[in-house]
Amino acid sequence: MEDSLLLGVEGIKKTILYGGTSQIPKFMTGSKVTFHFRTMLCNDDRTVIDDSKKVGVPMEVVFGNMFKLDVWETLLKSMRIGEVAEFWCDIIHTGMYPIVAKSLRRIAEGKDPVEWHIHTCGMANMFAYHTLGYDDLDELQKEPQPLIFVLELLKVQQPSEYDRESWALNDEEKLKAVPVLHGQGNKLYKLGRIEEAMNKYKEGLICVRNVQSKEKAWEAPWLKLEKMANTLTLNYCQCLLRLEEYYEVIEHTSDIINQHPGAIKAFYLRGKAHMEVWNETEAKADFERVLDLDPGMKKSIKKELAVLSMRMEEKREEDRLRGESAVGDALVLRVHVGAELRRSCRSVRKRRRRRSERARARTGGQTELALLSHGRD
Repeated sequence: MEDSLLLGVEGIKKTILYGGTSQIPKFMTGSKVTFHFRTMLCNDDRTVIDDSKKVGVPMEVVFGNMFKLDVWETLLKSMRIGEVAEFWCDIIHTGMYPIVAKSLRRIAEGKDPVEWHIHTCGMANMFAYHTLGYDDLDELQKEPQPLIFVLELLKVQQPSEYDRESWALNDEEKLKAVPVLHGQGNKLYKLGRIEEAMNKYKEGLICVRNVQSKEKAWEAPWLKLEKMANTLTLNYCQCLLRLEEYYEVIEHTSDIINQHPGAIKAFYLRGKAHMEVWNETEAKADFERVLDLDPGMKKSIKKELAVLSMRMEEKREEDRLRGESAVGDALVLRVHVGAELRRSCRSVRKRRRRRSERARARTGGQTELALLSHGRD
């Protein structure tokens, strides 16, 4: 069964492959739509680019949430539950597909599509590195072309019928959620539930970064969001310290310090991380920088430097003992090898003696036979 052009929408053709049930559902702002999709090129082979069924996880979109590929909302609004339809979409509707597909693939690979610790948005990253990380998507980005989408509508939920996750919120709702998530993270941290606290901080950070990506860098609204993001990042790093992920702490705090060289807490946390991995020079430099920025922390820093000094002394003693142990082991090994070598040499000499004795015995016997033989003559 084939529909004509979708009425009122240029550059879209629809073909119904399998009819759905009942009436077209009510779609409104906040509706959560679950569906499978397959994306194909418009070539003779109808090459498949992406297929959610192969991944095993359907796609979810919240209407009115400024999803980058807004044409999918238009397509889904024409469908019934259970319907499978094929849509041909012209270039005017498919230009953003490579960027959307990159995020979807990263999710399927178990990676974080938001890349929350990077300070630039997805578009900025793309232009900075000139690649999306996938050859076929890079090709589509360079030469946009019509695409075919095969969609299967599974479920439509109204806003009151599901719990909205942070990614499904609009910008205003995300900003309202940030202090709530921050407070929940602090409470969980105090209760010792570190991983749960870390997830709350990260969720809040994702909300901030998503809103911040729409602001102009270094202007007042962007800077206000940057301050919120840094606070959440540093709380996240405190959790990482408790989980002994020291190198990750060094990475994230260094990102903040590079952008904001007056971030006291970033220097302090990085100093503690350096101390844990025996980077004495770096730890001292960070702690001293904290003192330069805030002399009021003199007591805390004096304590940290004392701990650092004690731990480095312990490490040097451990290294010395380990070195002596290694020398002792080497001497024992040398004695053992020498003993084995002497035993081996004695064994070789014994075998040679036995062979010589057997040879003399044989020679002596032959001589006796020769003499006996000569005596007979």
